[in-house]
Amino acid sequence: MSEDPSRITAMEVDTAFIKSKKGILKVAEMVTLFVAFVCFAVASRPKYIAATVLEFVITSLLLLLYLFKLNKRLTFFFWPLVDAFNSVFAAVYFIVLSLLAATTYTVTGTLVGGIFGLVFAGLMCVDSFVLFKNITFNQPRSEMNTVNNEPGTCTGTG
Repeated sequence: MSEDPSRITAMEVDTAFIKSKKGILKVAEMVTLFVAFVCFAVASRPKYIAATVLEFVITSLLLLLYLFKLNKRLTFFFWPLVDAFNSVFAAVYFIVLSLLAATTYTVTGTLVGGIFGLVFAGLMCVDSFVLFKNITFNQPRSEMNTVNNEPGTCTGTG
């Protein structure tokens, strides 16, 4: 093998991302999802638990992707667009799920989880609006620049 075992590749951490609007929004989404998860777990509603855990994992992976700047290394996807589609899908899904949970609750935890699910859906709507507003499709990926260290924001002319 030609690899040097003493060579250590360091993972670059973008601490400015957590302080940016996009980073704060991702953390707020995760906190809201966690609270909804706890409420559904207390109410013992496995269908709602599964949905919140799945979206928590997806949001966590996207946060880690931007935090460790893996979106710059893994260029086979246009990550801001993947994030935007996830935001739109999750917003619609959680609006339906939360309304269903809030209207058919038998335990208070289901109602509170439904309310936090609606708050999460609102955050996802804001996230998708910000992402779609900042994505430009008229440039090749190699010419895109990020503004304010926020993924998905591109500058361009034309």
